[in-house]
Amino acid sequence: MREYSVPVLVDVPASASLPDTVFRRGEQEPGAVALRRKVGGGWAAVTASEFRDQVVALAKGLIAAGVEHGDRVALMSRTRYEWTLIDYAIWSVGAVSVPIYETSSVEQVRWILSDSGAKAAFVELDTHEETVRAAAPELRSLWRVEAALSLDGPLDGSGLDDSVVLERRTGVTSADLATVVYTSGTTGRPKGCRITHDNLLFTARNAVSGPMESIFATDEPAALLFLPLAHILARLIQVALVEAGAILAHTPNMKNVAPDLQDFRPTFLLGVPRVFEKVYNGAEQKAIAGGKGKIFARSVDVAVAWSRAESSGGAPLGLRLQRALFDRLVYGKLRAATGGRLSAAICGGSALGERLGHFFRGVGIEVFEGYGLTETSAPSTVNMPGANKIGTVGKPLPGVTVRISDDGEILVKGRHIFDGYWNNDQATSDVIDGEGWFHTGDVGELDSDGYLRITGRKKEILVTAAGKNVAPGPMEDSLRAHPLISQAMVVGDNRPFVAALITLDHEALEHWKPANGLASATLAELRTDPRILAEVQGAVDRANAMVSRPEQIKKFTILDADITEESGHLTPTLKIKRDLVMRDFAKDVDAFYDPTA
Repeated sequence: MREYSVPVLVDVPASASLPDTVFRRGEQEPGAVALRRKVGGGWAAVTASEFRDQVVALAKGLIAAGVEHGDRVALMSRTRYEWTLIDYAIWSVGAVSVPIYETSSVEQVRWILSDSGAKAAFVELDTHEETVRAAAPELRSLWRVEAALSLDGPLDGSGLDDSVVLERRTGVTSADLATVVYTSGTTGRPKGCRITHDNLLFTARNAVSGPMESIFATDEPAALLFLPLAHILARLIQVALVEAGAILAHTPNMKNVAPDLQDFRPTFLLGVPRVFEKVYNGAEQKAIAGGKGKIFARSVDVAVAWSRAESSGGAPLGLRLQRALFDRLVYGKLRAATGGRLSAAICGGSALGERLGHFFRGVGIEVFEGYGLTETSAPSTVNMPGANKIGTVGKPLPGVTVRISDDGEILVKGRHIFDGYWNNDQATSDVIDGEGWFHTGDVGELDSDGYLRITGRKKEILVTAAGKNVAPGPMEDSLRAHPLISQAMVVGDNRPFVAALITLDHEALEHWKPANGLASATLAELRTDPRILAEVQGAVDRANAMVSRPEQIKKFTILDADITEESGHLTPTLKIKRDLVMRDFAKDVDAFYDPTA
């Protein structure tokens, strides 16, 4: 199939804006719990009217501080309650939020602030303030996020009447800019994506009324956000949760995710593959350490087999009985670790892997993979309850059309497509053609039912010296699924064969080393240990089974350092900066092809 469309479910009027639902619920459902904030050891309820009133108070403070319609206001913070409050207050006055990853460098922040022309900025931590002040010493207004909840702080708008916010808010239309989101940039300077109120509302409302409808039909639907809200997917989910009337909570520290899941007890979760891989790997390592490794391994096989059977007509009685047994022994404990109410999760960013997808569905936590980019306001396609084809990224969202071009590139059309790049008309015309198709740069295929499968990225396609095209992404995703592997990068462009750079996961090693009598072993020793090499070779063999012989990895090396965001080799969305890795590990790459080695 070359093209597939799904009809629009929900239209968004030209007069609509993102804060509308906040104000409507504050008026019509004042006592409904809209969000929860971590206060002390508990999750304090924030009602719809309380949140609306806080948005109004902060909006008045912004107006008093001189923020005008269309002004850009930057926000550099971890994922926390105030982020959502600030977002909606900025939108309520017709201004434009500019998110910045809290791990960004001075140079990155300097570029974003100068390119966007930000008039003001919110920061959370001392380090954030230092970064912004170093990047833009001339910035007129710099506020701490705590000021968003302060009634007598630097954003005091108490002298203004609430009507000024109403006047500003009703002057915002769906065509107005809501946010400028800068791509994380694997090469070159990040580009600012112009995302309108319509982009986010149209996508969120059609998702909530379509693929995600049954997810929010549970008793007291609730979600815990912990991924960076600077990322478009987390931002879109934030909006979708508000539109759906689900309870939203935040966790700023990834180290607290596990206990916060148990305390907050969400019904829905947003994650990236690495999160689900770590949940699986952690459970496996705990089982092995407790002498129950064989039981866990069998439970995994049963969960996967049950899920596969369910996808092809239903599991037989014997398999259903085995699943019921392991539900008491294993699966129930995994669900309890997430609070006991979690049944659905959205996963994006990269491929989860079919086996892991089937495992979680067998456990009772169904993971729905989707696909999209910043330029498509996050999702273009997504799997859905009752129609989850594991191994694909689902069908187009309502109102979206996906086309596969003659060279295999994925093209997308719909109202979720961004308004172009900020201050960069040439870059915009490079990706949106005369017919309105957005050229994603990704390569994929549509099956006969309209499900999309990603097979690679045009710019990352390697061409070996023999002329064989190799898509590194699927093999890298397969390698990273191994518990001992943190990152993998496939190389071989203009080379005689394909090879791979591998890094080891330090957290996994802390469990593996004592279990193998190597508690004090260093990374330098482990990277040449025969048992580690055998584990990695097994992962390579599984990845090689996915491709033809000329595409297979012939050699690999384990690096003596990790590839991380801190090292500068990963973007904040955990995409590999291939040019930097090739530069910094050039000797390792050259060694693959040294005929004297």
